[in-house]
Amino acid sequence: MSNNKGFTLLELIIVIFLVGLMLSLASVFFANTLPSSKFNATAREIAATIRHARNLAQLKGERQTVTIDMDAHKFGIDGVGAKDMPAGVSVKVIDPRVGDIETGKYQIDFAPTGGIEGGTIVLWNSKKKVTIEIDPIVGSAVIK
Repeated sequence: MSNNKGFTLLELIIVIFLVGLMLSLASVFFANTLPSSKFNATAREIAATIRHARNLAQLKGERQTVTIDMDAHKFGIDGVGAKDMPAGVSVKVIDPRVGDIETGKYQIDFAPTGGIEGGTIVLWNSKKKVTIEIDPIVGSAVIK
């Protein structure tokens, strides 16, 4: 009677197969969540840029402008710098006076008193749609 301790070749092959299967499923899952994370981060960055411009206008006591360039897929505070939007993210602005604006540059102006002149920003990709609503009186930017 022999006391063999260890694993058989078949047991090792089954374990290696199962580990490989789990790793491949995990990589597919994470590859699908990456574009969604970039999309959500872009919406948060635009809202944060709007809040930052409002605060700068109040602190400096001078008008600040956020420009959204829909053709170049960039946004930012004039004179501070622009940030790129990731590929696959589309943007439009719903202006209360003009309507839907999908091309060109759109400027949101911030007065030193805290008021904002601008419309609602809409971001979307193939899976999700987000609006950033700007309150012209309070000057807040809310992601919905």
